[in-house]
Amino acid sequence: MKYYVVIPAHNEAKFIAQTLQSLLNQTQVPAKIVVVNDHSTDETETIVTSFVQKNSTLQLINNFSDATHLPGSKVIRAFQKGLETVDHDYDFIVKLDADLILPPTYFETIISLFQKDDAIGMAGGLAYIEQNGAWILENLTDKDHIRGAFKAYRKKCFQQIGGLKPAMGWDTVDELLTRYYGWKVATDELLHVKHLKPTGANYNQAARFKQGEAFYRLGYGFFITAIAAAKLAMMKKQPLLFVDYMQGFWKAKWRNEPLLVDEEQAKFIRNYRWSKMKEKIFR
Repeated sequence: MKYYVVIPAHNEAKFIAQTLQSLLNQTQVPAKIVVVNDHSTDETETIVTSFVQKNSTLQLINNFSDATHLPGSKVIRAFQKGLETVDHDYDFIVKLDADLILPPTYFETIISLFQKDDAIGMAGGLAYIEQNGAWILENLTDKDHIRGAFKAYRKKCFQQIGGLKPAMGWDTVDELLTRYYGWKVATDELLHVKHLKPTGANYNQAARFKQGEAFYRLGYGFFITAIAAAKLAMMKKQPLLFVDYMQGFWKAKWRNEPLLVDEEQAKFIRNYRWSKMKEKIFR
């Protein structure tokens, strides 16, 4: 199967060489790798250029967006900028962060998953972070969720969900819409992706409010948001984050922010979330 990789990168000089090398070391290499250097002020552009000069599959695009980092919108707008430069002659498209080390057989395994089941619309592995010299699971989500850092989408599924939405919550709504349209989401627990920069390491309070706003815009409603906010705060071992998340939810509700989904999709999402909660309670 033929696949393209798009990497949004903002000030990733510390890690991006390792990410690119792990891509080039794949047993099934991508047909194209597009790095979108998004207003970096470090050596990101220089490092990527050195790779581009040695490998024809790599392409560098410089994007000059706002330097302010809020999760969701900035990274996906950069991804979309890269997506505009590729054709549609691919079997699946990959959104990849610039702070990862992929195992050499990562995409060989992803291809195998897609080939074995035509109903799989999205596939990925699990994120691991380094603590005290050991690589441990970055346990912020359930294992059936694919982290936003490394998403692989079958082309038809990607097109059906309308691509990626430039907003906080994009990497949840994409999976929920994938399931809404009848596709499967597949994770392979043997695919350990080294995440060199822990999720949310640079998030400020405004970004934390955005997480609560995302819960609202996903159509969760109050009760599911409260449960999700409490769970995420506890998983991050920062219980007071619950307050920020809920404030973000109420601010979005008071402003009547538009949802990322339509009413029918929101109803499906709420039903799906409740069913997952009941499944955990009664299993």
